[in-house]
Amino acid sequence: MPNMPKSLKKSCSAQTSISRYFGGLSSSSASNTQCGINQNPSKKQLSRGKQKLSSNDDFGLPTKRAKLSLQDQRSEDVDCEPSSSQSTKEMKPTLNKGAAGLCSSTLEKLKGFTCMAEPSVKHSDTQRVKKKTGGSSSKICDKGSSIRPQDAPGKHSDESRLQQTEEEEEDEDEEGKGSVSSGLTATKQEFLFSQFAKSGGGGGGRAAEPSPPSESSAPSRRAKSIYTPLEQQVIQLKQQHKDALLAVECGYKYRFFGEDAEIAAKELNIVCHLDHNFMTCSIPTHRLFVHVRRLVSHGHKVGVVKQTETSAIKASGANKNTLFTRQLSALYTKSTLVGEDVNPVCRLGDVEEGGSGDVVLDPPDSFLLCISENWDKLRKQLTVGLVAVQPSTGDVLLDCFPDGESRSELEGRVLKINPVEILVPSDLSEQTHRLLHSITNASAQADDRVRVEKRDSSQFEFVSAMNTVTQFYCHAQEKDSRSLSSVASLESPVICCLGPLIQYLQEFSLERVLRSESSFRRLSCESEGMSLSAATLRNLEILNNQTDGGVKGSLLWVLDHTRTPFGRRLMRKWVSQPLTDPQSISERQDAIQEILESDSLTLNSIRSLMSHLPDLERGICSIYHKKSSTQEFYLISGSLSRLGLELRALLPAIQAQISSALLQGLLLDTPDLLAPAHSFLKVLNEKAAKSGNKTELFSDLSGFPVLQERREQIQTVLNEIQDHRREIRLTLKAPTLDYTTVSGQEFLIEVKNLLSSTVPPDWVKISCTKAVSRYHSPFLVERYKKLLQLREQLLLDCQREWTNFLDQFGEHYHAMKRAISHLATMDCLFSLAEVAKQGDYCRPEVCDSQCTIMIRDGRHPAIDLLMGEHNQYVPNHTELQGGGRRTMIITGPNMGGKSSYIRQVALICVMAQMGSYVPASEACLGIVDGIYTRMGASDNIYKGRSTFMEELTEASDIISHATEHSLVILDELGRGTSTHDGIAIAYATLEYFIRHVKALTLFVTHYPPLCELERLFPGQVSNYHMAFLLNEPAIATDMDDGEVQPEFITFLYQLTEGAAGRSYGLNVARLADIPDTILHTAARKSRELESMVNTRRKNKKLFSELWNISDRSSLMEWLRSNT
Repeated sequence: MPNMPKSLKKSCSAQTSISRYFGGLSSSSASNTQCGINQNPSKKQLSRGKQKLSSNDDFGLPTKRAKLSLQDQRSEDVDCEPSSSQSTKEMKPTLNKGAAGLCSSTLEKLKGFTCMAEPSVKHSDTQRVKKKTGGSSSKICDKGSSIRPQDAPGKHSDESRLQQTEEEEEDEDEEGKGSVSSGLTATKQEFLFSQFAKSGGGGGGRAAEPSPPSESSAPSRRAKSIYTPLEQQVIQLKQQHKDALLAVECGYKYRFFGEDAEIAAKELNIVCHLDHNFMTCSIPTHRLFVHVRRLVSHGHKVGVVKQTETSAIKASGANKNTLFTRQLSALYTKSTLVGEDVNPVCRLGDVEEGGSGDVVLDPPDSFLLCISENWDKLRKQLTVGLVAVQPSTGDVLLDCFPDGESRSELEGRVLKINPVEILVPSDLSEQTHRLLHSITNASAQADDRVRVEKRDSSQFEFVSAMNTVTQFYCHAQEKDSRSLSSVASLESPVICCLGPLIQYLQEFSLERVLRSESSFRRLSCESEGMSLSAATLRNLEILNNQTDGGVKGSLLWVLDHTRTPFGRRLMRKWVSQPLTDPQSISERQDAIQEILESDSLTLNSIRSLMSHLPDLERGICSIYHKKSSTQEFYLISGSLSRLGLELRALLPAIQAQISSALLQGLLLDTPDLLAPAHSFLKVLNEKAAKSGNKTELFSDLSGFPVLQERREQIQTVLNEIQDHRREIRLTLKAPTLDYTTVSGQEFLIEVKNLLSSTVPPDWVKISCTKAVSRYHSPFLVERYKKLLQLREQLLLDCQREWTNFLDQFGEHYHAMKRAISHLATMDCLFSLAEVAKQGDYCRPEVCDSQCTIMIRDGRHPAIDLLMGEHNQYVPNHTELQGGGRRTMIITGPNMGGKSSYIRQVALICVMAQMGSYVPASEACLGIVDGIYTRMGASDNIYKGRSTFMEELTEASDIISHATEHSLVILDELGRGTSTHDGIAIAYATLEYFIRHVKALTLFVTHYPPLCELERLFPGQVSNYHMAFLLNEPAIATDMDDGEVQPEFITFLYQLTEGAAGRSYGLNVARLADIPDTILHTAARKSRELESMVNTRRKNKKLFSELWNISDRSSLMEWLRSNT
């Protein structure tokens, strides 16, 4: 290529380093772009002319070129003009002047080149040619062409495409402002760009501020902006929301920029690429809810930024040439998934059939938990405050309690609440931090982990929190809103949580749930529920199993046959917080008994109403937050209205056939509470509501005068346009001509190309084909523009009226919530009745007068269900008397069923105090105020505790909390240390429980000396063991080869009175497939140790007897008996 311009050769020589920087290109694409050959000249790249390279040394480009003087550049560049910045109009003559030595065919070929210019050279030939032939010519063409009429000033613009072509317009706008900027300014821009590229994006706006121009940039007459207008807008938004991933609406898609794009691309498994100064990736608007939920499930905070201007209104305004204004419309985290963007309601059948399989579903509970700590230096006591709120359902839980070094009280409450997000101060104590760390890392899957949000510790100080609370509740004007005096009377640690929680929820516009008086509920109160510690919830597998952390195998899994999401949430509360009030327990039992024994069809009808219901509780809360879509509102209000009408029709039968006070109270009250839903449903147009069309949403506009007026204005313009047809028909001499609509463009006048001579010259051609052309007359251009403005204004008016409509429905929120709570209670009662019927359970007798546990043929509820009908679970009796034998010491072989038995007793107590039937033939149970367990052996690395330390910490908590009305379960205490220390600790602890605590106690041990406590406390302690059969031939010790065989045990799983002499651990070793050589050695060693101990005991006994002999006759008798 001997005729190649000098600067073009230089550009091509630098391509090796460029291709090395863009290492992702394939070899074929790299070779094609070596000299800047554009594979597709029709692409936008011709008109952009913006892509440059950095002068940074890291790119591998020579730095000497950056020092070329302006005179050198002029001598090298054939067509360079002295002016550093020119308007678009000046480019055309420059092109002709500078290209005088090139023929027209060469110029045409050069149009297909996009060779990168050197970063330090002010203007290269190809860059100049590209800008003039691509940039300016396209601008000139746009002004007079009919291909893109939206760019034609003074003529009709296609507003519908304005959003989609926004990025192209930004680029063209930049070219118009300064498409031929100075070389040194370009060098400065590209240097900053290279810094951005190295940092992986501009996330958080760290590279947002351009550095001041250096003195060497003086020759530049007009400095060019470093970032595009859209990028500048994103930087401003990112500086305001640095901790969120921002999804920015750009026409028909949402885009992520910088570090946000890289994170989103990784989590969503989509492509991330470089565009101008930022890495970027995009998602389509109609899939926003899917991708936002995925990002949120991985622990990110996601912000949705929407355009606040519409295209038609913007095109008619004074700012029509500026960027669309955008602002943050919603923020989402794990606990705040409320709103149209994340809750698109499709048909219920689609969800059931798996039509939304790629959508991350809501967890059963989505609590946001706020924790504060207050250390009393005088009393040296830590007080923990706790407020948990579920924005999606409106539930608020409060608690304040003293806690120790182990944070066991806090752990128990966190496990009960099961939050998805925790709000903590930045100066959180080390012990609490360790606890939360262990909880958040408990799940192996990232999308199951709890999100922890740290806030400034000053927000948690009492004065600051109290100011926030005072301001918030002073302005509460709503009905049923909580008064400031009632909030101010709360404990100071609770206030310290409530303040930061209000501030946090205000960021999401979800603070309204904290105003409701009826939503607040105390989490732990001695008079309300049984105390279940964190260890108890874990060890008894009440909410989750200990194998994989799933629900299957837990007590909740056994009892939860609910049919509604809100019923499922209530069942979890019932299981984790059993009752202690005998009357409430009896009411539930009466209701279950009536459901089981009644032949009435009314109860079956009510049960069938529960099927296929949407999540009404979350639905009405979404409406209360004014974040509901039309589809969701119609589905929720339609379901509520249907339930209310059908229950009202059943009222006579309910009053006549149902005798349970609880069932009657729930069912008779509900229809009146649901009545308002029907009046709201009547106002809506079903078809428009289901399609999300807010302009046609309200069937009766008499209550919406603004919408009525706007509709009339639109109709007036439509009539004018229709009347204009007469004039068009006369002009074109076509009496049957009518408007056509093509690709969304309305009111087009279609004329055959053969008759185009009849078209007036002032008509605007919109589109054409080989056969016809389509036009707008000047009148149509003006009227159609007005029509689009009115339509978009109608949409804005409809959105305002829709928000007001939701606010009116929100006035009935508390009544609706109470009705849904009644339905949830009914669902739980039906579930417990179904479990009792399937499992052949009995109704337990619950008595408050004495602390006793008497169970006949008790079974473990989960194991009984898992084993099925073919493998029958061996039932066992239990009898503990608070005033009599209240302690059972249980021994027996390993794997004999001891742990299953003690768990079964505890679970039956939990089920009885829930109001449920229990798996037994007969049961009489006293009210237990708490169940405390110490089971299993595992260390806790996150808390820095060894296995034995964990064991004793749990024992210490039990000693400090258990009362004589508690049930205590201790499984193999003292086994994590030496035998002597272990026996000593176990003996002393059990003796303390017998003497001082006096709780009902089940103590499992393998230490025989503990069985001696029955002799010391005969009226309070009894020994039991799990029965087994010993295979006698297997214990022969005198074999020919001298080997000793371990015992063979057959387990009977039957609780039997008396202590077991041995634990037969070698039998379990055989079951575990330990090699025979090891088993034989172990059996021999066991016999040796046992023989040694027996010999020692015998000698000690003989010596004791000999010591007490005082005369010769006694000595002779002792000698005869021991020879």
